[in-house]
Amino acid sequence: MKARTRVRKDYDERRAQILECALTIFSDRSYDEVSSAELAAAAGVSRGLLNHYFGTKRDLYLAAVEQLLHVPPIPVPPYVAGAGIRDRVEQSIDGWLELLERNQGTWLAALARTAPGGDDRLGAILDEARDRAVERITEVVGLTPAARVHPGVRALLRGYSGMAEATSQEWLRYGRITREQTRVILQETLLHLIEQVLPQITD
Repeated sequence: MKARTRVRKDYDERRAQILECALTIFSDRSYDEVSSAELAAAAGVSRGLLNHYFGTKRDLYLAAVEQLLHVPPIPVPPYVAGAGIRDRVEQSIDGWLELLERNQGTWLAALARTAPGGDDRLGAILDEARDRAVERITEVVGLTPAARVHPGVRALLRGYSGMAEATSQEWLRYGRITREQTRVILQETLLHLIEQVLPQITD
């Protein structure tokens, strides 16, 4: 039994090692610029072993993106009635921007490949991430109960998440705004939606 457990641990460790190397490489360079041979060399394994663990380069890339999007967010104080929403929103957005900045290559490549005619599987991964982002926002601002009753809450926050993606590209891809400007845009927009727009669609 112990031998089988050790084999499984070795498998998991090797897979995690390959995935970590791939995430680092894809964060610096686009998908098309990286070869399977290069990924294998960086992870210290043969190309055949890389394929054994992940199948194809595309499968490894999808796993790397999924890993990125499952990174736990920086903790935000739990919602307490009467506490300041602004502080929780600011902390949550700062955590998200830090995650994007550390992994901007992978993030931007993922968004580019989900454009019309892009990768359907990658699109599904990102769509699930957007759903989780909406869940996260409802927790941060204390709207989880309202979201269960009013479909408009989720619709509003899904729209906001799309705007957040576009704004992040203005910062990371095009350099038209700074990180601080990105933070202000996302923070103030979300607060405005919660305080001014949401009451009008949930009455």
